Amino acid sequence: MADPRGFLRTRHRELPPDRPVAVRLLDWAEIHEHLAGDQAAIGVVGRQAGRCMDCGVPFCHFQCPLGNVMPEWNDLVWRGQWAAASERMHLTNNFPEFTGRLCPAPCETACVLGINEPPVTIRNVELTIAEEAFDRGLLAPLVPDRMTEQSVAVIGSGPAGLAAAQQLTQAGHAVTVFERSPAPGGLLRFGIPEYKLPASVVERRLDLMRAEGTVFRCGVAVGTDISGDELRARFDAVVVTTGSTVPRDLPIPGRELRGVLAAMEYLVPANHAALGEPVEGAEVATGLDVVVIGGGDTGADCLGTALRQGAASVTQLEILAEPPADRPAGQPWPTYPAIFRVSTSHEEGGERVFAVSTVELVADDDGRVSGVRVVDVERVGGRFEPVPGTERTLPAQLVVLALGFAGPEAGAFAAQLGLTTDARGAFVRGDDFSTGTPGVFVAGDCGRGQSLVVWAIAEGRAAAAAVDRYLAGGTQLPSPVTPRTAPLRV
Repeated sequence: MADPRGFLRTRHRELPPDRPVAVRLLDWAEIHEHLAGDQAAIGVVGRQAGRCMDCGVPFCHFQCPLGNVMPEWNDLVWRGQWAAASERMHLTNNFPEFTGRLCPAPCETACVLGINEPPVTIRNVELTIAEEAFDRGLLAPLVPDRMTEQSVAVIGSGPAGLAAAQQLTQAGHAVTVFERSPAPGGLLRFGIPEYKLPASVVERRLDLMRAEGTVFRCGVAVGTDISGDELRARFDAVVVTTGSTVPRDLPIPGRELRGVLAAMEYLVPANHAALGEPVEGAEVATGLDVVVIGGGDTGADCLGTALRQGAASVTQLEILAEPPADRPAGQPWPTYPAIFRVSTSHEEGGERVFAVSTVELVADDDGRVSGVRVVDVERVGGRFEPVPGTERTLPAQLVVLALGFAGPEAGAFAAQLGLTTDARGAFVRGDDFSTGTPGVFVAGDCGRGQSLVVWAIAEGRAAAAAVDRYLAGGTQLPSPVTPRTAPLRV
């Protein structure tokens, strides 16, 4: 156990300060400066780790899809044993520097201390361990002791694909990751804004994977540049981790207008521009009134991006009513509650409008969007009913649809690999991640449906164990989840 009286000595949460809003809106740098080695910051993390009660039943561990053992990290961090903390963390999580930045931390809402006190800052402890490990040179490539004579192709280099590739490489298989984008990382690199997850952080981990032996082939679209049949002929197994990238649309009048984009049509070019790689013809929010339709994390990313581009105004719309500030009675500890949350993007500006439905997109004389017609709604039974007399038009010369994703792109490669989709649009797979085609496996959002980065990593790890078992007749790789594990609603 960490400090036996730590939760009594330190009764509040401490987090390192973010960069001032006025400063961070001027660039694309990360919101929080992770000053590895900074003694003041390490002191804050140590005090928070010392608050951990080492519960008899650690609900934080139970609530984590990866099965991370937080009490063990916290004890080691409190004792200043960074190498041991990093080693213990990497036993269950391939990429803590990603989850420490992006995960909504269901572990914290399940912290036993959180029943009557603010919970331990588990996510910041995790991120600090990861950054200290890199800064102190504690992470070396895990090159396998021996190589098998078998090879695996991984299609897609998002978190599920990277996790599967790293696990299978360390098991001794020859792994090649195929990515249609010009660089690996998937939406980690191009879909998440640079200020939340810098490309340099992704590349740092990829360098380790390359040193371990994983091969990346980028700019290669499976199904066209190389066929599924060719992959099956050249590799002993294929793992499909293409993500859920088909955007949910909004079929209302005016959807076809210029200036109306799906979230990734807006975020991906913006990320390229932030990296000094501007995309010709990309829509930019500079000087425009921007309306983001969708109240989730992707919508918040669009809001923060538009503010950095110098939008005249940004409004984020959500059809659900504003959630309460505290846990609802029907969502008791240790569940992840639907409460009012303010992201770092919301801290920076813009307006959030709840309980509103979009009726129509209004055009100007040139065929570009000029406004969003909305109406207040209230929930009656299971339906949203408009409130009479509340229709109004919001000015908007740029509208971004951040309504989530409907499933994977089932292109030519899917047919070539014999993949089929279910009623949700996801690829069909068995309990062991296998498909109807021998040697072909599916993991991550393309099989699970839109979910969290932490779930994608967990599925990639579990699928790797299934592939290793298929190839070798057994495996020593961990398998934290199965496809039938119920997704956490966040």
